[in-house]
Formats: sequence, structure tokens, C-alpha cells
Amino acid sequence: MSLEKEFLAELIDAITNDRLTLPTLPEVALKIREAVEDPEVTSNALAEVIGQDAALAARIIKVANSPLMRGAVIVDNLQLAITRMGITFVRNLATGLAMEQMFQATHDAVDQRLRASWEHSVEVASICHVLASNFTRLKPDQATLAGLVHEIGILPILTLAEENPAILEHEAVLDKIINRLHGKVGRAILKAWDFPEELRAVPLGCTDFTRDEHPEADYVDVVTVAKLQSYPEDNNPYADLDTSSVPAFKKLGLSHEVDVHHVDQLAEELEEAKQALS
Repeated sequence: MSLEKEFLAELIDAITNDRLTLPTLPEVALKIREAVEDPEVTSNALAEVIGQDAALAARIIKVANSPLMRGAVIVDNLQLAITRMGITFVRNLATGLAMEQMFQATHDAVDQRLRASWEHSVEVASICHVLASNFTRLKPDQATLAGLVHEIGILPILTLAEENPAILEHEAVLDKIINRLHGKVGRAILKAWDFPEELRAVPLGCTDFTRDEHPEADYVDVVTVAKLQSYPEDNNPYADLDTSSVPAFKKLGLSHEVDVHHVDQLAEELEEAKQALS
């Protein structure tokens, strides 16, 4: 059996028999979600939970003061930051930002791949924020989170690959396996994390370029368009795709020829979103 078939068989068997070790959300993200589920939660109570992670608290204050939020007054504490952004926005933002620590590994080759995936996810998430804000009625913070989790399925696949060093020496083979299965694995992770169905559908649906389930754009459509616009022209794996036939563009009311990077106002918003997430 070839190396590819052997690793693929092991991966599919692990998925089929629920033996694949799925990642868990960082503890701080779980605590924040638990706090927000309380309808009586106050910004002060939420600030106490987030404040347990100093690095995350600092990043949330940074976002609150970013051009993205259009605040006129500098915010210097968590409670004011939460008041400015809203509890739901903060929950989504904190969940997304806390995930960054998951995209790291001890094996150099795996670590490099995970960090590249996170950087790509931040780019996609930033475009999602711009698209949702300007072309849909969807929540920009939820769209941003959708972008950040769209490649989450790569994590357990690379964890398994780390236990099979031979596969790491064959990058093209590993890429092929990741492209084939990470969407399905990603959906399983988001289901385990109890994410809403509108987000669970993202990892698998965002690369189905014929998908046309609803008349109005949903989060999958936003991520699809963002993903297609996230690659540099000289390194685009979908360069041969006829984007005029992708329903997601039409549902967003966006020409397939329009790239957010090349429209001044949108490009400015995009840069603001990227700075806020980095």
C-alpha cells in the first residue's frame, strides 16, 4: 500500500469510528461562551472572565480602539471595550482570537503549516468582515469568526501526520489529503464545539463552488467569496476556476470581477480588519 493510501486509510478509519482526536476550544473561550449564555450577564462580569487571560484582554481592548470600531474616545479597560463592541461581538471575537494558540506545534514542518493556515484564515476572516458589512445583512463579527474557523479541520489531520513523520516528507501528498478531508473534519469539530449550524456548514461548504442552497447570502457564501479573493494572483490554487459561475458572488450582489483589495474604501476597511485581528 502506498504511503498516501496508508495514511488516508488511517485517517478515514479514525474519522469513521470517532477515533480522531478533535481539538477543544481554549479554556478562556469556553468560559466566555458560558458567561455569555447567561441572559443576565453584565459587561463587568464578562470583563472579569476575559481578564483572566491578560494577553486576550489586551487584544480585545486593542480592537475596541481600532479604526474598525470608529470610536471617538480611547478605551482603556475591558468593561468599556465590551460596552463599545457589545457582548455578542466580544464573544465571537474572543473565541476567534483565542483559537490562534491552537495553530502551533512542536514539529517544525507541522508548526509552519499551522501558522500559514492561521495567517490565511486571518486574511479570509478580514475579507469576510468587509463583505458582510458592505454586501449583506449578516453580522460582521459572525462572518469574521466563520473565516477564522473555515480551515479548523486541518488541525487534527496534521496532529495525526505528526505521528506519521514519513507523510510529512511528501508535501504534495499531504496537501491532497488535507484538501480532500479537512472540510468534513472541520464540520465535526464545530459540531463538537456546539457552534450554530450556520457556522458548522462553513468548512465543508465554502469550497463547494456550485453551492446554491438559499436565495440570500449566508455565512458560507461570504467565506466562499472571501477565500477566492484571499490568494495573491501568482499563487492562487483556484486560478482556473470560472468565478462568473460561482453563485455566491451573485447572492452578495458582487461582480466576480471586483476584488476588495482593489477598491479604495473596501481595501481600507480590509486593512483595518487585519490590523484588529493581528
